[in-house]
Amino acid sequence: MICNLHTFAPAFRFYFTMTNKTSSSTFLVVLSFATVYVVWGSTYFFILMALKGFTPFLMGALRFLIAGILMLGWCLIKGEKLFVIKDIKHAAISGLLMLFGGTGVVIWVEQVLPSAFVAILVSSAPIWFVLMDKPQWKATFSNRSAMSGLIIGFIGIVLLFGEKVSTLFYGSGNHAEIVAMLLLMFGSLCWTAGSLYSKYRPSSGSNTVNVGWQMLIAGIAFLPGFFWREASNVNWKSISIDAWLSLLYLIFFGSIAAYTAYIWLLKVRPSAQVSTYAYVNPVVAVLLGVIFGGEIISFAQIFGLIIILASVLMINLAKYSASKKTVVP
Repeated sequence: MICNLHTFAPAFRFYFTMTNKTSSSTFLVVLSFATVYVVWGSTYFFILMALKGFTPFLMGALRFLIAGILMLGWCLIKGEKLFVIKDIKHAAISGLLMLFGGTGVVIWVEQVLPSAFVAILVSSAPIWFVLMDKPQWKATFSNRSAMSGLIIGFIGIVLLFGEKVSTLFYGSGNHAEIVAMLLLMFGSLCWTAGSLYSKYRPSSGSNTVNVGWQMLIAGIAFLPGFFWREASNVNWKSISIDAWLSLLYLIFFGSIAAYTAYIWLLKVRPSAQVSTYAYVNPVVAVLLGVIFGGEIISFAQIFGLIIILASVLMINLAKYSASKKTVVP
């Protein structure tokens, strides 16, 4: 797999070039949504795999430092302007909120909670987007289809993981799991705040430069935790090849490809629509659990998957219909 990473170089080159454009062509929007939906859904599984070899702060530092250096290095080769103080400041705030606060919490709690269950709690993000995106309140709350889609999607998530929620609260739940759930809610708020900050304070440079700085700064933020809590406990020789390959997947696909697509989508699409990734990601997480983890899906859970996909369709069709009514001179 490591050798085959060179095969993806042309694809990443194409992706960086396209996402630096301001044009939101239908093909690129669909490609970006597909990347965010599918790849991010798989990252919960690969984070769990990577945690079998890496400590949380170490994994976060390596993932984002390597991704950030690669992206900024690519921009430097292309001759792009990197050191714009205002852009770096905005990238730092967005990166710390989303990647250190949001993704960092996900990495940490997967030590305690199953990866699929983490996905359901993160699915509250669309609700926070609606509540926190004040400039879009009028358009969002006046669109019945979009609001219905958000509500139905959350119902689908609850139905999909109803048994797990019941077990956690009334069965074998413990203090550590409850704390982890509260941390996930906080992380979801951080992610939403960072996403909206990035949306309304766009970089003057390319999307790749912006994302590169976000990742580099977030990666640096993980280092104090690593040196303070983990450095003395890391045994590099004991890290399995599966953990290394999972980390590579998180770097190239979870961070460089999917996160770049996400930041670009925030620029060109309504935040409530972009946030629908949180409804599809658990679907992918469940499928990976069934295929690779031997988990069994009940009829109720299958019905939940269908409801989630239907909600995403409702939200996207509502936004599409609204855009069709807008006359562009």
